[in-house]
Amino acid sequence: MRTLTELAAFLGLLALFASGCAEGPIESVAAAQDSRDKTAPAKTTNVAAKPMTKNAGAAAEGVNSTPLIPRDVLFGNPDRAQARLSPDGKYLSYLKPVDGVLNVWVGPADDVDAAKPVTDDKLRGIRSHGWAYNSKYILYTQDKGGDENWHVYATNVETKETRDLTPIDGVRGELSGSSERFLDEVLIGFNDRDDRFHDIYRVNVLTGEKSLVQENPGVAGFVTDDDFNVRLAVTFTPDAGQVWLKPKSDEPGLKGYEDWEPMEEFTSVDAMNSGPAGFDKTGNVLFYEDSRDRNTAGLFSRNLDTNETKLVAEDPRADVGGVMSHPTEKTLQAVSFTYSKTEWKILDEAIRPDIEFLQAFGKQDGSDGEFIVSGRTLDDSKWTVAYVLDDGPMKFYVYDRKPEGDAKMRFLFNSRDDIAEYPLAKMHTPVIEARDGLKLVSYLTLPVGSDPDGDGVPAEPLPMVLDVHGGPWARDGWGFNSTHQWLANRGYAVLSVNYRGSTGFGKEFVNAADGEWSGKMHDDLLDAVKWAVEGGVAKQDEVGIMGGSYGGYATLVGLTFTPDVFACGVDVVGPSSLVTLLNNVPPYWFQFMPVMKQRVGDWTTEEGIKSLEARSPLNKVDAIKKPLLIGQGANDPRVKQQEADQIVEAMQEKGIPVTYALYPDEGHGFARPENSTSFNAVTEMFLAEILGGRYEPLTAEDLEGSSLHVPAGADDVPGLAEVLPAERKQTPKSEEKESDDGA
Repeated sequence: MRTLTELAAFLGLLALFASGCAEGPIESVAAAQDSRDKTAPAKTTNVAAKPMTKNAGAAAEGVNSTPLIPRDVLFGNPDRAQARLSPDGKYLSYLKPVDGVLNVWVGPADDVDAAKPVTDDKLRGIRSHGWAYNSKYILYTQDKGGDENWHVYATNVETKETRDLTPIDGVRGELSGSSERFLDEVLIGFNDRDDRFHDIYRVNVLTGEKSLVQENPGVAGFVTDDDFNVRLAVTFTPDAGQVWLKPKSDEPGLKGYEDWEPMEEFTSVDAMNSGPAGFDKTGNVLFYEDSRDRNTAGLFSRNLDTNETKLVAEDPRADVGGVMSHPTEKTLQAVSFTYSKTEWKILDEAIRPDIEFLQAFGKQDGSDGEFIVSGRTLDDSKWTVAYVLDDGPMKFYVYDRKPEGDAKMRFLFNSRDDIAEYPLAKMHTPVIEARDGLKLVSYLTLPVGSDPDGDGVPAEPLPMVLDVHGGPWARDGWGFNSTHQWLANRGYAVLSVNYRGSTGFGKEFVNAADGEWSGKMHDDLLDAVKWAVEGGVAKQDEVGIMGGSYGGYATLVGLTFTPDVFACGVDVVGPSSLVTLLNNVPPYWFQFMPVMKQRVGDWTTEEGIKSLEARSPLNKVDAIKKPLLIGQGANDPRVKQQEADQIVEAMQEKGIPVTYALYPDEGHGFARPENSTSFNAVTEMFLAEILGGRYEPLTAEDLEGSSLHVPAGADDVPGLAEVLPAERKQTPKSEEKESDDGA
């Protein structure tokens, strides 16, 4: 299954900022559960819970009687995840820990327990993997310390030998294409010639040998066909539009920009919701998203010989989301659309029995699971299928389309078995109306025992955490959410809102966020809080705000621009100044910067800088009067450490308390399991002190193996100063030097 809305990911630009705190490419919905950072082995399931301290009514009684779920059950490594059949159907691969670190395991397709580890990562863990078409090699990417200079690795599943296909430090490799017509080769984008642009190389996974296919003339990315021909270049115009370029000749490896000519152009109004998706088997039909002359993006096809264009699928509420296509024939079979939940539109009647069977299978025993087809064998006889639930582990199966008997579904494993030992909360899907009438698709989780009739309103108002997604060009979705389950189990209502600018809801919704950082985008969050308070979900003075990347920025905005609304904030890798953010982006964001100028603001003019400064929390530090916890990775290439350092320094100069958790070996979020464990523990104690929720006590074990330094505010989090070594209560020397240099 391919995701069409990952045009931005294909370009390697928009997705970098949109992915919030996620560090690696993980498949859509499965990311929430498949890629959670691991922790140490689970503690006892009988954790002593400290009861809620600020609620004494019926809801609190229900919460306090519910078993406390240990943090490492919710955020620990999955037992197994990401099931993949090899293209020939011979092998089954999946992720599973080795000595506490996620690695790839491979075994016979018919014996899941016979698998053995084939990779040997010992530090950060492998967060996503796939098969080469030769069915002999596993492909995955890994960076160092969160720097996002990804290397592409190929592991021989028989010899277990791993080869670095991009063996140059300090540059970024990106898998750009593969085809069943070239079993031993892949296309990789590599910015070793110019750190702003990725050239396309054809790389042999057996030998590592590479040959240049296309030098980048200054575009954002390329679209290739199954013959590894570069068919289109895609880039952004100076006014934030999108343009497709086609080669002027059939000569391979065209170098100069003058060798290309425009094929299609979109203004900034449609650029965020439109883009090419790929070609059919013949290479003559292009599939693409297009929102021109409409609001939501539909899926279209165009015959490049006749120029005949057809609308393939559309939905008035949501942009096209994902497609199912035949693995070798490349015929489109079904298209998904996600408003609150995912719905499928069947295009090929031959696949209707499969879709209907998988849908019905997910509804067994009153369940409401959504299926994901994560892989199909080349002969299309078997699929790997995962089921997403909101109140249980992800379940993995092999679906046999032509079984000898009636056993179409073979269960493989749950992502975690121990999750089922605990009572988990359901996720509600309210649609909140903003003050100007926009509809905000949202997700609400309430503590087990707080909502006896299950109507989405607790027996009495609860303390609430507003969990803001990153991006902003991303979205929240339905399904198992570890953060929601964790905070609900601690006694909080948890609300996530698709504020304006979130993707998937049409161009009007995206464009309504232009220039509205700290403006109408923040109003949407305030309207959601008002909805929760007036609806009896949340207590007026006990609402916290937290989030990563843009969600971290929103947290800082909440505590500076509206200091009386939120009781506290948790900012993870959020920018404090829009000026310094935009002046310090990675070089490979070069082509995307016109979009940032249009959507965020102009950092190149005096007037633009004044506007950005007016929307920067750093310039309103005086207004902060509620507790703030900041988490930052020192190697973050998107939101650099400077963003955290400068607001912490400004607060200290004014005598405003702040707790600063700094990780010298992390980037845009926390990938090392020991680091995520420590930050979750600190966050839990921080929230409990202010909002009064339950907590699992912070111990030295929670910090074991982490690189956590707390240069400021360790004494403000209960128990932290007692378990944190003295040398960790200051900025690491190496990072102190980088900070002094303005890095």
